[in-house]
Amino acid sequence: MIASLQATEPPYANGHGFMAKENGHFSAHAYSNTNHMLLYKEPETSRKTVQSAEDRLIELRKLFDKADGDLLRIVGVGAGAWGSVFVAMLQEAYGHMREKVQFRIWRRSGKAVDRKAAEHLFEVINSREDVLRRLIRKCAYLKYVEGRLGDRALYADEILRDGFCINMLDTPLCTLKVVTNLQEAVWDADIVINGLPSTETRPVFEEIGRYWRERRSMPIVISLSKGVEAVLSPEPHIITPTQMIHEATNVPIDRILYIGGPNIAAEIYNREYANARICGSEQWAKPLARFLRQPHFMVWENPDLVTHEVMGGLKNVYAIGAGMVAALTKESATSKSVYFAHCTSEMVFITHLLTEEPEKLAGPLLADTYVTLLKGRNAWYGQKLAQGELRPDMGDSFQGKGTIQGVSAVEAFYELLRQPSLSVMHPEGHKMVAPVELCPILQTLYKILIKRESSCDAILEALRDENMYDPRRRIEIAQNKDMYLPQILSSPRVK
Repeated sequence: MIASLQATEPPYANGHGFMAKENGHFSAHAYSNTNHMLLYKEPETSRKTVQSAEDRLIELRKLFDKADGDLLRIVGVGAGAWGSVFVAMLQEAYGHMREKVQFRIWRRSGKAVDRKAAEHLFEVINSREDVLRRLIRKCAYLKYVEGRLGDRALYADEILRDGFCINMLDTPLCTLKVVTNLQEAVWDADIVINGLPSTETRPVFEEIGRYWRERRSMPIVISLSKGVEAVLSPEPHIITPTQMIHEATNVPIDRILYIGGPNIAAEIYNREYANARICGSEQWAKPLARFLRQPHFMVWENPDLVTHEVMGGLKNVYAIGAGMVAALTKESATSKSVYFAHCTSEMVFITHLLTEEPEKLAGPLLADTYVTLLKGRNAWYGQKLAQGELRPDMGDSFQGKGTIQGVSAVEAFYELLRQPSLSVMHPEGHKMVAPVELCPILQTLYKILIKRESSCDAILEALRDENMYDPRRRIEIAQNKDMYLPQILSSPRVK
Protein backbone atom coordinates (compact mmCIF):
# COMPACT_ATOMS: atom_id res chain seq x y z
CA MET A 1 0.00 0.00 0.00
CA ILE A 2 1.28 3.45 -0.85
CA ALA A 3 2.05 5.40 2.27
CA SER A 4 -0.06 8.45 2.88
CA LEU A 5 1.38 11.81 1.94
CA GLN A 6 3.08 13.41 4.90
CA ALA A 7 2.84 17.03 3.98
CA THR A 8 1.53 20.38 4.98
CA GLU A 9 -0.08 22.84 2.61
CA PRO A 10 2.34 25.73 2.27
CA PRO A 11 0.77 29.09 3.08
CA TYR A 12 1.51 32.11 0.98
CA ALA A 13 4.77 32.86 2.72
CA ASN A 14 8.43 32.52 2.00
CA GLY A 15 11.74 32.70 3.73
CA HIS A 16 12.15 36.36 2.85
CA GLY A 17 8.78 37.79 3.86
CA PHE A 18 5.04 37.27 3.55
CA MET A 19 2.96 37.25 0.39
CA ALA A 20 0.95 40.43 0.16
CA LYS A 21 -2.06 40.70 -2.10
CA GLU A 22 -1.78 43.61 -4.49
CA ASN A 23 -4.10 44.31 -7.42
CA GLY A 24 -5.44 40.79 -7.18
CA HIS A 25 -2.00 39.19 -7.34
CA PHE A 26 0.37 37.85 -4.72
CA SER A 27 3.92 39.20 -4.66
CA ALA A 28 6.91 38.28 -2.53
CA HIS A 29 8.67 41.04 -0.62
CA ALA A 30 12.28 39.97 -0.74
CA TYR A 31 14.43 39.96 2.37
CA SER A 32 17.05 42.60 1.68
CA ASN A 33 20.72 42.27 2.49
CA THR A 34 22.60 45.51 2.00
CA ASN A 35 25.95 43.73 2.10
CA HIS A 36 25.32 42.26 -1.36
CA MET A 37 25.66 44.27 -4.54
CA LEU A 38 23.65 42.16 -6.97
CA LEU A 39 20.46 41.46 -5.06
CA TYR A 40 17.34 41.29 -7.16
CA LYS A 41 14.98 44.19 -6.44
CA GLU A 42 11.32 43.49 -6.98
CA PRO A 43 9.59 45.67 -9.55
CA GLU A 44 7.24 48.36 -8.30
CA THR A 45 4.31 46.47 -9.72
CA SER A 46 4.08 42.70 -9.80
CA ARG A 47 1.27 42.45 -12.33
CA LYS A 48 3.54 41.87 -15.35
CA THR A 49 5.77 39.46 -13.44
CA VAL A 50 2.81 37.31 -12.34
CA GLN A 51 1.27 37.40 -15.79
CA SER A 52 4.59 36.35 -17.29
CA ALA A 53 4.77 33.45 -14.84
CA GLU A 54 1.24 32.43 -15.83
CA ASP A 55 2.18 32.49 -19.51
CA ARG A 56 5.25 30.33 -18.91
CA LEU A 57 3.22 27.83 -16.93
CA ILE A 58 0.50 27.71 -19.58
CA GLU A 59 3.15 27.04 -22.26
CA LEU A 60 4.63 24.16 -20.26
CA ARG A 61 1.22 22.67 -19.47
CA LYS A 62 0.45 22.60 -23.21
CA LEU A 63 3.61 20.60 -23.87
CA PHE A 64 2.37 18.01 -21.38
CA ASP A 65 -1.17 18.08 -22.86
CA LYS A 66 -2.67 19.11 -19.55
CA ALA A 67 -6.43 19.66 -19.52
CA ASP A 68 -8.18 22.08 -17.14
CA GLY A 69 -8.17 20.64 -13.65
CA ASP A 70 -5.22 18.32 -14.37
CA LEU A 71 -2.25 19.42 -12.29
CA LEU A 72 1.28 19.67 -13.65
CA ARG A 73 3.17 17.69 -11.00
CA ILE A 74 6.77 18.70 -10.28
CA VAL A 75 8.76 16.71 -7.73
CA GLY A 76 12.20 17.23 -6.28
CA VAL A 77 14.11 14.05 -5.37
CA GLY A 78 16.74 14.78 -2.76
CA ALA A 79 16.76 17.71 -0.37
CA GLY A 80 20.30 19.00 -0.17
CA ALA A 81 20.93 22.73 -0.29
CA TRP A 82 20.66 23.22 -4.08
CA GLY A 83 17.85 20.69 -4.53
CA SER A 84 15.78 22.36 -1.79
CA VAL A 85 16.44 25.88 -3.06
CA PHE A 86 15.59 24.89 -6.64
CA VAL A 87 12.17 23.55 -5.63
CA ALA A 88 11.58 26.45 -3.25
CA MET A 89 12.22 29.01 -6.02
CA LEU A 90 9.67 27.28 -8.24
CA GLN A 91 7.21 27.11 -5.35
CA GLU A 92 7.55 30.85 -4.81
CA ALA A 93 7.25 31.70 -8.49
CA TYR A 94 4.32 29.43 -9.36
CA GLY A 95 2.91 28.01 -6.12
CA HIS A 96 0.04 30.48 -5.92
CA MET A 97 -1.44 28.86 -9.07
CA ARG A 98 -2.45 25.77 -7.12
CA GLU A 99 -5.15 24.74 -9.56
CA LYS A 100 -2.54 24.38 -12.32
CA VAL A 101 0.69 23.13 -10.71
CA GLN A 102 1.82 21.18 -7.65
CA PHE A 103 5.30 21.09 -6.11
CA ARG A 104 6.59 18.42 -3.74
CA ILE A 105 10.00 17.32 -2.52
CA TRP A 106 11.13 13.89 -1.35
CA ARG A 107 13.70 13.20 1.28
CA ARG A 108 14.32 10.19 3.49
CA SER A 109 12.76 10.21 6.93
CA GLY A 110 14.54 9.52 10.19
CA LYS A 111 17.60 11.79 9.91
CA ALA A 112 17.86 13.50 13.30
CA VAL A 113 19.09 17.06 13.77
CA ASP A 114 21.89 17.05 16.34
CA ARG A 115 21.73 19.20 19.45
CA LYS A 116 24.24 21.78 18.22
CA ALA A 117 22.32 22.25 14.96
CA ALA A 118 19.01 22.50 16.86
CA GLU A 119 20.47 25.27 19.04
CA HIS A 120 21.74 27.14 15.99
CA LEU A 121 18.40 26.75 14.20
CA PHE A 122 16.61 28.25 17.20
CA GLU A 123 18.91 31.27 17.02
CA VAL A 124 18.19 31.67 13.30
CA ILE A 125 14.43 31.51 13.90
CA ASN A 126 14.52 34.16 16.61
CA SER A 127 16.69 36.46 14.50
CA ARG A 128 14.10 36.60 11.72
CA GLU A 129 10.77 38.18 12.64
CA ASP A 130 9.05 36.97 9.48
CA VAL A 131 10.09 33.36 10.13
CA LEU A 132 9.17 33.60 13.80
CA ARG A 133 5.69 34.91 13.01
CA ARG A 134 5.20 32.20 10.37
CA LEU A 135 6.00 29.42 12.84
CA ILE A 136 3.82 30.91 15.57
CA ARG A 137 0.92 31.22 13.13
CA LYS A 138 1.33 27.54 12.21
CA CYS A 139 1.63 26.55 15.90
CA ALA A 140 5.05 25.10 15.03
CA TYR A 141 7.31 27.27 17.20
CA LEU A 142 7.09 25.19 20.39
CA LYS A 143 8.84 22.15 18.88
CA TYR A 144 11.89 24.29 18.11
CA VAL A 145 11.94 25.51 21.72
CA GLU A 146 11.83 21.85 22.86
CA GLY A 147 14.53 20.97 20.35
CA ARG A 148 16.71 23.79 21.65
CA LEU A 149 16.29 22.53 25.22
CA GLY A 150 16.96 18.93 24.21
CA ASP A 151 13.49 17.83 25.29
CA ARG A 152 12.63 16.34 21.89
CA ALA A 153 14.34 15.33 18.67
CA LEU A 154 13.92 17.28 15.48
CA TYR A 155 14.14 15.52 12.10
CA ALA A 156 15.36 16.76 8.74
CA ASP A 157 12.10 16.01 6.90
CA GLU A 158 10.12 17.66 9.69
CA ILE A 159 12.03 20.94 9.63
CA LEU A 160 12.06 21.00 5.81
CA ARG A 161 8.26 21.28 5.89
CA ASP A 162 8.78 24.50 7.82
CA GLY A 163 11.37 25.74 5.33
CA PHE A 164 14.67 24.67 6.92
CA CYS A 165 17.16 22.63 4.92
CA ILE A 166 19.49 20.74 7.25
CA ASN A 167 22.46 21.62 5.02
CA MET A 168 21.62 25.33 4.98
CA LEU A 169 20.07 26.34 8.30
CA ASP A 170 21.11 30.00 8.02
CA THR A 171 18.85 30.51 5.01
CA PRO A 172 15.16 29.79 5.77
CA LEU A 173 13.14 28.82 2.71
CA CYS A 174 9.44 28.92 2.01
CA THR A 175 7.41 26.06 3.46
CA LEU A 176 7.37 22.96 1.26
CA LYS A 177 5.26 19.87 0.72
CA VAL A 178 7.56 17.08 1.88
CA VAL A 179 7.01 13.42 1.04
CA THR A 180 9.04 10.68 2.71
CA ASN A 181 7.67 7.79 0.65
CA LEU A 182 9.49 7.65 -2.69
CA GLN A 183 6.74 5.86 -4.59
CA GLU A 184 4.15 8.37 -3.41
CA ALA A 185 6.39 11.21 -4.51
CA VAL A 186 7.27 10.14 -8.06
CA TRP A 187 4.75 7.69 -9.47
CA ASP A 188 2.64 10.34 -11.23
CA ALA A 189 5.24 13.12 -11.59
CA ASP A 190 5.47 15.05 -14.86
CA ILE A 191 8.84 16.64 -14.06
CA VAL A 192 11.38 15.17 -11.64
CA ILE A 193 14.27 17.28 -10.38
CA ASN A 194 17.24 15.17 -9.35
CA GLY A 195 18.86 16.87 -6.37
CA LEU A 196 20.73 13.77 -5.18
CA PRO A 197 24.51 13.44 -4.96
CA SER A 198 25.94 11.47 -7.89
CA THR A 199 26.82 8.63 -5.49
CA GLU A 200 23.12 8.20 -4.61
CA THR A 201 21.59 8.85 -8.03
CA ARG A 202 21.79 5.32 -9.43
CA PRO A 203 20.33 3.36 -6.46
CA VAL A 204 17.48 5.82 -5.92
CA PHE A 205 16.54 5.97 -9.60
CA GLU A 206 16.70 2.18 -9.89
CA GLU A 207 13.96 2.11 -7.27
CA ILE A 208 12.07 4.86 -9.12
CA GLY A 209 12.40 2.87 -12.34
CA ARG A 210 10.38 0.04 -10.80
CA TYR A 211 7.53 2.45 -10.09
CA TRP A 212 7.57 3.77 -13.65
CA ARG A 213 7.41 0.43 -15.50
CA GLU A 214 3.69 0.72 -16.17
CA ARG A 215 3.67 4.38 -17.16
CA ARG A 216 2.31 5.23 -20.60
CA SER A 217 4.68 8.16 -20.99
CA MET A 218 7.90 8.94 -19.19
CA PRO A 219 8.43 12.18 -17.25
CA ILE A 220 11.03 14.83 -17.90
CA VAL A 221 14.03 14.62 -15.56
CA ILE A 222 16.18 17.67 -14.75
CA SER A 223 19.40 16.65 -13.03
CA LEU A 224 21.31 18.99 -10.73
CA SER A 225 23.79 16.27 -9.81
CA LYS A 226 27.52 16.69 -10.43
CA GLY A 227 29.88 13.70 -10.46
CA VAL A 228 30.71 10.51 -12.34
CA GLU A 229 31.04 6.76 -11.94
CA ALA A 230 34.12 5.02 -13.35
CA VAL A 231 33.65 1.60 -14.96
CA LEU A 232 36.91 -0.18 -15.78
CA SER A 233 35.74 -3.33 -17.53
CA PRO A 234 35.24 -4.61 -20.12
CA GLU A 235 36.29 -1.19 -21.48
CA PRO A 236 37.20 1.76 -19.22
CA HIS A 237 34.60 4.52 -19.36
CA ILE A 238 32.68 6.91 -17.15
CA ILE A 239 28.96 7.26 -16.54
CA THR A 240 27.43 10.64 -15.75
CA PRO A 241 24.28 11.15 -13.61
CA THR A 242 22.04 11.65 -16.65
CA GLN A 243 23.31 8.35 -18.06
CA MET A 244 22.73 6.67 -14.68
CA ILE A 245 19.13 7.90 -14.73
CA HIS A 246 18.67 6.70 -18.32
CA GLU A 247 20.05 3.25 -17.52
CA ALA A 248 18.11 2.91 -14.26
CA THR A 249 14.69 4.03 -15.53
CA ASN A 250 14.69 3.66 -19.35
CA VAL A 251 13.64 7.28 -19.61
CA PRO A 252 14.76 8.34 -23.12
CA ILE A 253 17.96 10.39 -23.02
CA ASP A 254 16.25 13.26 -24.86
CA ARG A 255 13.90 13.62 -21.87
CA ILE A 256 16.77 13.95 -19.39
CA LEU A 257 18.48 17.31 -18.99
CA TYR A 258 21.24 18.79 -16.85
CA ILE A 259 21.29 22.28 -15.36
CA GLY A 260 24.45 23.91 -14.08
CA GLY A 261 25.99 27.31 -13.55
CA PRO A 262 27.61 29.54 -10.93
CA ASN A 263 25.08 28.69 -8.28
CA ILE A 264 25.68 29.01 -4.53
CA ALA A 265 22.30 27.89 -3.20
CA ALA A 266 21.89 30.30 -0.28
CA GLU A 267 22.99 33.30 -2.34
CA ILE A 268 20.55 32.52 -5.13
CA TYR A 269 17.67 32.13 -2.69
CA ASN A 270 18.59 35.51 -1.21
CA ARG A 271 17.98 36.99 -4.67
CA GLU A 272 21.56 37.56 -5.79
CA TYR A 273 21.75 37.59 -9.56
CA ALA A 274 22.86 34.29 -11.08
CA ASN A 275 22.70 32.45 -14.39
CA ALA A 276 22.73 28.85 -15.55
CA ARG A 277 22.44 26.64 -18.62
CA ILE A 278 19.97 23.83 -19.05
CA CYS A 279 21.56 21.30 -21.37
CA GLY A 280 20.01 18.59 -23.50
CA SER A 281 17.38 18.15 -26.17
CA GLU A 282 16.31 21.45 -27.74
CA GLN A 283 12.68 20.28 -27.71
CA TRP A 284 12.65 20.47 -23.92
CA ALA A 285 15.59 22.75 -23.10
CA LYS A 286 14.05 25.84 -24.69
CA PRO A 287 10.65 25.78 -22.94
CA LEU A 288 12.18 24.65 -19.65
CA ALA A 289 14.71 27.50 -19.78
CA ARG A 290 11.81 29.93 -20.11
CA PHE A 291 9.91 28.23 -17.28
CA LEU A 292 12.88 28.24 -14.90
CA ARG A 293 13.96 31.79 -15.70
CA GLN A 294 13.31 34.42 -13.03
CA PRO A 295 14.31 38.10 -12.74
CA HIS A 296 17.31 37.20 -10.57
CA PHE A 297 18.04 33.79 -12.16
CA MET A 298 18.73 33.78 -15.89
CA VAL A 299 18.61 30.37 -17.61
CA TRP A 300 19.80 29.69 -21.16
CA GLU A 301 19.52 26.47 -23.16
CA ASN A 302 22.54 24.60 -24.57
CA PRO A 303 22.75 21.29 -26.49
CA ASP A 304 26.15 20.17 -25.10
CA LEU A 305 25.02 17.91 -22.27
CA VAL A 306 28.30 15.95 -22.04
CA THR A 307 30.75 18.83 -21.55
CA HIS A 308 28.62 20.64 -18.98
CA GLU A 309 27.93 17.52 -16.97
CA VAL A 310 31.54 16.32 -17.01
CA MET A 311 32.77 19.81 -16.09
CA GLY A 312 30.21 19.80 -13.28
CA GLY A 313 31.96 16.75 -11.85
CA LEU A 314 35.49 17.95 -12.56
CA LYS A 315 35.07 21.32 -10.86
CA ASN A 316 34.31 19.57 -7.56
CA VAL A 317 37.58 17.65 -7.90
CA TYR A 318 39.67 20.77 -8.31
CA ALA A 319 37.67 22.81 -5.78
CA ILE A 320 39.06 20.60 -3.01
CA GLY A 321 42.58 21.50 -4.11
CA ALA A 322 41.62 25.18 -4.34
CA GLY A 323 40.51 25.10 -0.71
CA MET A 324 43.83 23.53 0.29
CA VAL A 325 45.84 26.16 -1.59
CA ALA A 326 43.80 28.99 -0.05
CA ALA A 327 44.36 27.68 3.49
CA LEU A 328 48.04 26.78 3.07
CA THR A 329 48.97 30.16 1.53
CA LYS A 330 46.71 32.27 3.77
CA GLU A 331 44.53 33.26 0.81
CA SER A 332 47.43 34.29 -1.42
CA ALA A 333 45.90 35.72 -4.59
CA THR A 334 49.01 34.80 -6.58
CA SER A 335 49.05 31.16 -5.45
CA LYS A 336 45.33 30.77 -6.07
CA SER A 337 45.70 32.24 -9.56
CA VAL A 338 48.56 29.84 -10.39
CA TYR A 339 46.41 26.94 -9.19
CA PHE A 340 43.45 28.19 -11.24
CA ALA A 341 45.55 28.28 -14.42
CA HIS A 342 46.84 24.73 -13.97
CA CYS A 343 43.60 23.11 -12.82
CA THR A 344 41.50 24.63 -15.62
CA SER A 345 44.05 23.42 -18.19
CA GLU A 346 43.67 19.89 -16.76
CA MET A 347 39.88 20.24 -16.97
CA VAL A 348 40.09 21.30 -20.63
CA PHE A 349 42.46 18.42 -21.36
CA ILE A 350 40.11 15.85 -19.79
CA THR A 351 36.98 17.13 -21.54
CA HIS A 352 38.75 16.94 -24.91
CA LEU A 353 39.41 13.27 -24.23
CA LEU A 354 35.67 12.76 -23.70
CA THR A 355 34.11 14.99 -26.34
CA GLU A 356 35.22 15.67 -29.91
CA GLU A 357 34.13 19.31 -29.89
CA PRO A 358 33.44 20.31 -26.29
CA GLU A 359 31.89 23.61 -25.30
CA LYS A 360 34.60 26.18 -24.59
CA LEU A 361 35.42 26.88 -20.95
CA ALA A 362 33.66 30.26 -20.97
CA GLY A 363 30.47 31.95 -19.83
CA PRO A 364 28.43 30.08 -17.20
CA LEU A 365 30.66 27.02 -17.64
CA LEU A 366 33.75 28.98 -16.58
CA ALA A 367 31.79 30.90 -13.94
CA ASP A 368 30.55 27.64 -12.41
CA THR A 369 34.15 26.45 -12.12
CA TYR A 370 35.29 29.78 -10.67
CA VAL A 371 32.60 30.06 -8.00
CA THR A 372 33.06 26.43 -6.93
CA LEU A 373 36.80 26.93 -6.51
CA LEU A 374 36.10 30.16 -4.65
CA LYS A 375 33.31 29.01 -2.35
CA GLY A 376 31.28 25.88 -1.76
CA ARG A 377 31.35 22.66 0.20
CA ASN A 378 34.24 21.10 -1.75
CA ALA A 379 36.47 24.14 -1.28
CA TRP A 380 35.40 24.23 2.39
CA TYR A 381 36.43 20.59 2.74
CA GLY A 382 39.86 21.29 1.23
CA GLN A 383 40.38 24.19 3.62
CA LYS A 384 39.43 22.13 6.67
CA LEU A 385 41.79 19.34 5.60
CA ALA A 386 44.67 21.77 5.18
CA GLN A 387 43.90 23.40 8.53
CA GLY A 388 43.90 20.01 10.26
CA GLU A 389 40.26 20.26 11.35
CA LEU A 390 39.25 17.29 9.18
CA ARG A 391 41.01 14.15 7.96
CA PRO A 392 40.36 12.11 4.79
CA ASP A 393 39.48 9.06 6.91
CA MET A 394 36.51 10.95 8.42
CA GLY A 395 34.42 10.28 5.32
CA ASP A 396 32.85 12.58 2.75
CA SER A 397 29.49 13.45 4.35
CA PHE A 398 29.06 16.14 7.00
CA GLN A 399 25.95 17.52 8.67
CA GLY A 400 25.38 21.06 7.60
CA LYS A 401 27.28 20.48 4.34
CA GLY A 402 26.00 17.23 2.87
CA THR A 403 28.10 15.01 0.61
CA ILE A 404 31.49 16.26 -0.58
CA GLN A 405 31.08 14.98 -4.14
CA GLY A 406 34.60 15.88 -5.20
CA VAL A 407 36.08 13.00 -3.18
CA SER A 408 34.41 10.22 -5.17
CA ALA A 409 35.02 12.16 -8.39
CA VAL A 410 38.78 12.29 -7.69
CA GLU A 411 38.86 8.51 -7.47
CA ALA A 412 36.64 8.01 -10.52
CA PHE A 413 38.61 10.29 -12.85
CA TYR A 414 41.99 9.04 -11.63
CA GLU A 415 41.12 5.36 -11.98
CA LEU A 416 39.73 5.98 -15.45
CA LEU A 417 42.63 8.06 -16.75
CA ARG A 418 45.35 5.74 -15.43
CA GLN A 419 44.24 2.90 -17.73
CA PRO A 420 46.99 1.91 -20.22
CA SER A 421 44.40 1.26 -22.93
CA LEU A 422 43.68 5.01 -23.02
CA SER A 423 47.31 6.05 -23.47
CA VAL A 424 48.14 9.25 -25.38
CA MET A 425 51.37 10.71 -26.73
CA HIS A 426 53.44 12.64 -24.18
CA PRO A 427 54.21 16.14 -25.54
CA GLU A 428 57.92 16.05 -24.67
CA GLY A 429 58.96 12.46 -24.11
CA HIS A 430 57.62 11.20 -27.47
CA LYS A 431 56.22 8.14 -25.76
CA MET A 432 52.77 6.85 -24.93
CA VAL A 433 51.55 7.55 -21.39
CA ALA A 434 48.28 7.17 -19.49
CA PRO A 435 46.33 10.47 -19.61
CA VAL A 436 46.60 10.91 -15.85
CA GLU A 437 50.37 11.41 -16.27
CA LEU A 438 49.53 14.76 -17.86
CA CYS A 439 47.33 15.77 -14.91
CA PRO A 440 49.69 16.36 -11.94
CA ILE A 441 47.08 18.07 -9.76
CA LEU A 442 44.65 15.17 -10.17
CA GLN A 443 47.47 12.75 -9.30
CA THR A 444 48.30 14.74 -6.17
CA LEU A 445 44.69 14.93 -4.98
CA TYR A 446 44.40 11.16 -5.41
CA LYS A 447 47.48 10.62 -3.23
CA ILE A 448 46.08 12.94 -0.53
CA LEU A 449 42.41 11.89 -0.49
CA ILE A 450 42.29 8.29 -1.68
CA LYS A 451 45.70 6.70 -1.07
CA ARG A 452 46.26 8.96 1.96
CA GLU A 453 50.00 8.77 1.48
CA SER A 454 50.63 12.52 1.12
CA SER A 455 49.79 15.56 3.24
CA CYS A 456 47.95 18.60 1.91
CA ASP A 457 51.29 20.36 1.45
CA ALA A 458 51.81 18.12 -1.59
CA ILE A 459 49.40 20.29 -3.57
CA LEU A 460 51.81 23.24 -3.30
CA GLU A 461 54.76 21.02 -4.16
CA ALA A 462 52.93 19.99 -7.34
CA LEU A 463 52.44 23.63 -8.33
CA ARG A 464 56.11 24.45 -7.65
CA ASP A 465 57.51 21.48 -9.54
CA GLU A 466 60.29 22.74 -11.82
CA ASN A 467 59.23 20.23 -14.46
CA MET A 468 55.71 21.67 -14.62
CA TYR A 469 55.19 23.10 -18.10
CA ASP A 470 53.08 26.02 -19.27
CA PRO A 471 49.33 25.20 -18.92
CA ARG A 472 48.94 26.42 -22.50
CA ARG A 473 50.89 23.37 -23.66
CA ARG A 474 48.34 21.04 -22.10
CA ILE A 475 45.49 22.90 -23.77
CA GLU A 476 47.24 22.75 -27.15
CA ILE A 477 47.67 19.01 -26.72
CA ALA A 478 44.02 18.65 -25.81
CA GLN A 479 42.86 20.49 -28.92
CA ASN A 480 44.52 17.94 -31.17
CA LYS A 481 41.60 15.90 -32.49
CA ASP A 482 43.68 12.73 -32.15
CA MET A 483 43.24 13.08 -28.38
CA TYR A 484 39.51 12.35 -28.54
CA LEU A 485 38.76 8.90 -27.07
CA PRO A 486 35.07 8.22 -27.84
CA GLN A 487 35.08 4.93 -25.93
CA ILE A 488 35.45 6.79 -22.61
CA LEU A 489 31.93 8.17 -22.78
CA SER A 490 29.68 6.23 -25.13
CA SER A 491 26.44 8.08 -24.51
CA PRO A 492 23.17 8.12 -26.48
CA ARG A 493 23.07 11.03 -28.92
CA VAL A 494 20.94 14.02 -27.86
CA LYS A 495 19.27 15.85 -30.73
